[in-house]
Amino acid sequence: ILSSTYLPRKFKTTVVIPPVNDVDVHANDLSFVAIAEKGELIGFNVLVGGGLAMTHGDKTTYPRKADDFGFIPVEKVLTFAEAVVTTQRDWGNRHNRKNAKTKYTLERVGVENFKKEVELRAGSAFLTSKPYKFTQRGDQFGWYKGIDDNWHLTLFIENGRLLDYPNKPLKTGVAEIAKIHQGDLRITANQNLIIANVPAEQKEAIEKIAREYGLLDDTVTLQRKYSMACVSYPTCPLAMAEAERFLPSFVTKIEQMLSQHHLSDDYIILRVTGCPNGCARAMLAEVGMVGKAPGRYNLYLGGNREGTRIPRLYKENVNVEEILLVLEPLIKDWSVHRHQDEGFGDFVIRHEIVKPVLNSAIDFYQVAN
Repeated sequence: ILSSTYLPRKFKTTVVIPPVNDVDVHANDLSFVAIAEKGELIGFNVLVGGGLAMTHGDKTTYPRKADDFGFIPVEKVLTFAEAVVTTQRDWGNRHNRKNAKTKYTLERVGVENFKKEVELRAGSAFLTSKPYKFTQRGDQFGWYKGIDDNWHLTLFIENGRLLDYPNKPLKTGVAEIAKIHQGDLRITANQNLIIANVPAEQKEAIEKIAREYGLLDDTVTLQRKYSMACVSYPTCPLAMAEAERFLPSFVTKIEQMLSQHHLSDDYIILRVTGCPNGCARAMLAEVGMVGKAPGRYNLYLGGNREGTRIPRLYKENVNVEEILLVLEPLIKDWSVHRHQDEGFGDFVIRHEIVKPVLNSAIDFYQVAN
């Protein structure tokens, strides 16, 4: 009975609307990339088999990007979704938890075999993928207008931790907004908060409260907005090193480096996790730090801003001071030798600081350079 209902492991599904990759589509088992023509949604490209968790010391585990299976029209979304889910349900490994995620099923049976089975169960074939491009990562902060003429206000909440801090009572501020707001409060995939479905006549009142309580802060840097950590200590029993409590002060040090090298208006996609299970999606970052022991991390470099490339291990089991000593000269070189608008991750690949990860199952554990 359980096998007809439950999947071998958790199964993550997302929908994304290009050009903004606000859900890290390559981190998920199943993602739908919306495709529009002449302003109308016509269907989705279907991405299958992403996942970022791994286990220290076990090279049979690795992060993996999703594969693009092809395009489907809108009316076939649920049919194909069910076909992907049931194929993973039936073909996924139920004997070894570390090999039970969809990404390992694809590697074990072959992407084309998995795809053909999905098409068989769906009673329809995938069409050729439609072109799309991601130009932005993460959330769109501030006000933006929806297609229904309501407004939405995205607030930056560092680490997603909604508390009353000295001179910044965020929790009280949200409570005050909730007293007058008739729409929704939505938590984003990047630990931030959206005050959603605000009618135009309520915008001014809500923005006034948000600014009064520090929820709208124009001094927050791009670097801080593009940095993220998992919960880690003291909450998570899997934690090996600090992440959430460590991130704010570490970002301050990175901000200082950027300022020193005239990059204050730029940023690096920075992610820190307390263990290798991937909750802060460090394996899609330009700089990823994965906890190894208290105060020590594995340092990964070479992801990209779009969230479409896995970074590579550059230094293993190093402390924070060593990480800063590694990053400072790289940031300096980036500031001097970068191409126009070139992200840090693309720079370290182009300068052969690390080789790009092309196929995680084969080359993720190769040496950095």
